[in-house]
Amino acid sequence: MIKKKNDMVQFVTAYEKVLKGHTLFTTGTTGLRIMEATELEVHRFQSGPLGGDQQIGAKIAENNMDCVIFFKDPLTAQPHEPDITALIRLCDVYSIPLATNMATAEILLKGLERGDFQWREIVKEKEQEGN
Repeated sequence: MIKKKNDMVQFVTAYEKVLKGHTLFTTGTTGLRIMEATELEVHRFQSGPLGGDQQIGAKIAENNMDCVIFFKDPLTAQPHEPDITALIRLCDVYSIPLATNMATAEILLKGLERGDFQWREIVKEKEQEGN
């Protein structure tokens, strides 16, 4: 998973200007590495295997995430694979755009940069009206 953390740090560094105006949530080590490599502020949860994936899942269920970027290595089994699967399922349940590789993540961030995620505000407003 180290390679994917390196990929994430490089990716976030490349898109730092786009991400600067947004609230970022990460698991522990990844967030620390991003903060060391950039000037971005990051809200860090526990590491993934220690519950960080579930903490992010809770943010998704509360409708507090507009997109999720989680680089996963399809060739390496992860000890917290059930948590990763649950996170992906939650993105599907709550219609949260999800990127599991760099190519899709780039498309999401280009959309974020253009303002294509404004529809998420409508979703949040409707949810608040229903409460």
